[in-house]
Amino acid sequence: MLFNSLAFAVFLPIVFMLYWLAPRGNLKLQNVILLLSSYFFYACWDWRFLFLLVFSTLLDYYTGLRIYTSQDKKSKKYWLWLSICINLGFLGIFKYYNFFIDSFADGLSLLGFSANFSSLQVIVPVGISFYTFHGLSYVIDLYNDRIKPERNFIIYSVFVSFFPLLVAGPIERASHLLPQIQNKREFDYTKAVDGLRQILWGLFKKIVIADNCAKFADTIFNNSSEYSGSTLVLGAIFFAFQIYCDFSGYSDIALGTARLFGIELLRNFAFPYFSRDIAEFWRRWHISLSSWFRDYLYIPLGGSKGGTWMKVRNTLIIFIVSGFWHGANWTFIVWGFLNALYIMPLILFETNRTNLDIVAKDASLPTMKELLSILLTFSLTVFAWIFFRSESLTHAMTYISGIFSKSLFTVPAFRPLYLFVLIVLFVITEWIGRKDQYAIQFLGHRYNRPIRWIVYTGILLVIGLFKGESHQFIYFQF
Repeated sequence: MLFNSLAFAVFLPIVFMLYWLAPRGNLKLQNVILLLSSYFFYACWDWRFLFLLVFSTLLDYYTGLRIYTSQDKKSKKYWLWLSICINLGFLGIFKYYNFFIDSFADGLSLLGFSANFSSLQVIVPVGISFYTFHGLSYVIDLYNDRIKPERNFIIYSVFVSFFPLLVAGPIERASHLLPQIQNKREFDYTKAVDGLRQILWGLFKKIVIADNCAKFADTIFNNSSEYSGSTLVLGAIFFAFQIYCDFSGYSDIALGTARLFGIELLRNFAFPYFSRDIAEFWRRWHISLSSWFRDYLYIPLGGSKGGTWMKVRNTLIIFIVSGFWHGANWTFIVWGFLNALYIMPLILFETNRTNLDIVAKDASLPTMKELLSILLTFSLTVFAWIFFRSESLTHAMTYISGIFSKSLFTVPAFRPLYLFVLIVLFVITEWIGRKDQYAIQFLGHRYNRPIRWIVYTGILLVIGLFKGESHQFIYFQF
């Protein structure tokens, strides 16, 4: 069930009404409604994998209780590693088994040996990386005495499977989400309207920008050998806007939907394409994943406390693991490694925390230095996205070699004026709203109702007029 589908447009109001019409705001009933709705939402993708979601939930619920009740460190560690190994085992089988088998066979062939291993013909369960990381953060936090266990299975199950975040995040923490599920929630009209506004902006980003960019990006990447260097550059830029508007659009819809039910999810994007360096970009892109790797991998490895070598080693590890998390392909690993190389000078010269505040915080426009820094960071990011989008390393290298040719200075094969105009308007809107949680949030506190409704109507008209061919959200595959 896609967020931008008619089915979801019917599903959401029904759940909303059932939820808030529960007798006397009955919290138990509300949580049951959320859980059943979430399971129905997930079953719409493939009901068979619902059993995997329930098993993962049971596993972490039980091991979490055993970790908390165990009297000695050895027993706690046993239950922790049992949960980690089973969770990562399922993730490895469904998502990475074929990659490892194929890579091992390729390695043997380079040594002159012939090997024929059977691959698994299975579909990767949608959202498995996200709900696996939800459970892992819960048991790790319990082991480290950061939280208390949730003994109510319904409440814990809602934490894992809450439908707005179930298939593509954000990756929540038990310390943030569980208290909201445990405590009584009152309907807040202002928050609900703000949620609807964020949903509208998310739909605009997905339907108008991402899906229209996808049409050209797919054509160019899938037939890259036929196009000039200038067209290939345009294809990479289109993909950069596609993946940002696709994923941040999903996050906007997820956060807005959760707000309709009185729940605040973690922010996942903070206008990353206005970043002035790569370190700032990664503080603003997929924030919930970046912070997850920081807290559960980078810091346990020693963080930045052990000198230059440890900083370099740990930075390389988290970026390569982050790349591998995105998919079982060497292109994602190279993408992660490339971003590690980008950020390394900032780590070595300790300038990675220079740009902590929003760009041009007290000004309408960036300075020339800020503008050049933004353009450089965006260019490096677009170059790395080529590996992310390519089907193989060979495809990526061929694509890049096609860019750096004489044809780079020719007129691109595609010049969709309407899309250029839409992207420019989108960037301007994002710039105006960069100080808020999402781009058009300022409408709620700067303008009166007639102006707000004129803008909302305009956005809906643009969505209707420029609706691109529907594509599945990119991050569903992860």
